[in-house]
Amino acid sequence: MARILIVGGSGFIGRHIAGRLQDRGHYVVASSRLEVDLARDGELQLRNKLASFDVVVNCAGLVRDDGANSMAAVHAEGASNLFRACLAAGVTRLIHLSALGVESDGETLYQRSKAVAEEQLASLDPDGARLDWRILRPSLVVGRGGASTRWLLAAAVLPFLPSFGGDAWRFQPVHISDLADVAARISEGTPSPRRLDVVGPEPMTTDTLLTLLREWLGLRPARFFRVPYRLFLLAASIGGRVSTGPLNREVVKLLSRGNVADSAPITAALGRPPRPIRDALALEPAYEADRQAARLFFLPPVLRWSLGLLWIATGLLSFGLYPLEKSYALLAEIGVHGQLADAALYGGATVDLVLGVLLLLRWHPTLVGGAQLATMLAFTIIATRLPPDYWLHPFAPLLKNLPIAAAIFVMIALES
Repeated sequence: MARILIVGGSGFIGRHIAGRLQDRGHYVVASSRLEVDLARDGELQLRNKLASFDVVVNCAGLVRDDGANSMAAVHAEGASNLFRACLAAGVTRLIHLSALGVESDGETLYQRSKAVAEEQLASLDPDGARLDWRILRPSLVVGRGGASTRWLLAAAVLPFLPSFGGDAWRFQPVHISDLADVAARISEGTPSPRRLDVVGPEPMTTDTLLTLLREWLGLRPARFFRVPYRLFLLAASIGGRVSTGPLNREVVKLLSRGNVADSAPITAALGRPPRPIRDALALEPAYEADRQAARLFFLPPVLRWSLGLLWIATGLLSFGLYPLEKSYALLAEIGVHGQLADAALYGGATVDLVLGVLLLLRWHPTLVGGAQLATMLAFTIIATRLPPDYWLHPFAPLLKNLPIAAAIFVMIALES
């Protein structure tokens, strides 16, 4: 039994590798960023954290810059610190997760930052005499729970399927079970090349993969519509700014260059051929929850933005876009006059604006949603003093608070 530390063990790939190693009888610690943070921890701190482990598996990685946790900090500098710490701590074996298509002169920062780590590891101990290292370079990894897979499933449930790149975008997706298997085998000393391309048995296009995923979900075939590359790149650029998902400009550029490799080395390391994606998916059938999750995938940002814009519009209207005399007349109907009316009008407008902006910025959506519910409840209680017309009017100006409150509860649940 080996003592194994998985850096980035709370992520999709890390969790699967941890489960596979535990099933094989090893003592495994799957660390999150709270325990081991490559962007924060220096070489000395890392060495102390690695001191009791025989094997280290580095699954830490980003698909976008995230404040202090930039790709350069995590993929290059942080990974290099980890490699030196492994040598200093006496770790016997290191497995580093990189990516297929990594190049030092690559078009994307993702490729270049990953390449720095690969080069650094190879230069520290070229023949693995002091540290038996391996670099795994997976293509697109497919499996339930993966960020990329969730995005692809969301595309696969659309009435018409988007076609990206045509035959030019060929990649060789591998199922997460095969990646976890090969990582576990190499952790135990199974011979393999220093750099191993982890790919599925056959290249395919995004059209083929979306068709397979739609079939896995149990849905009828659908027609494709072509998405021009520039439009897709623009959508990815916007998505990269307003969401935390895997679709961004870096990922699109990486996929557009192709992502294929010979499957013979991974076959040798696994002791069998990698499973075709259709067969691997069949081993974990889809359920209604998978279909529902796919259908809801694009809705959280839509709901959050619509609620945020509604609150901003309410604040702007109260500041004077709606005639002030009518606002004061409404306040007068509940007995609020003079300076108290000013405070109520402009104070409420300010609160609405702030809550709307915070929601658009995705600043603690659960907390902001709770504050919105509280302000709605307070307004509704105050509104009980209004004439019955405000409740019984065909446009239901106050009764509409009920579906809005329900929408906020749904937003809180989806964003939690």
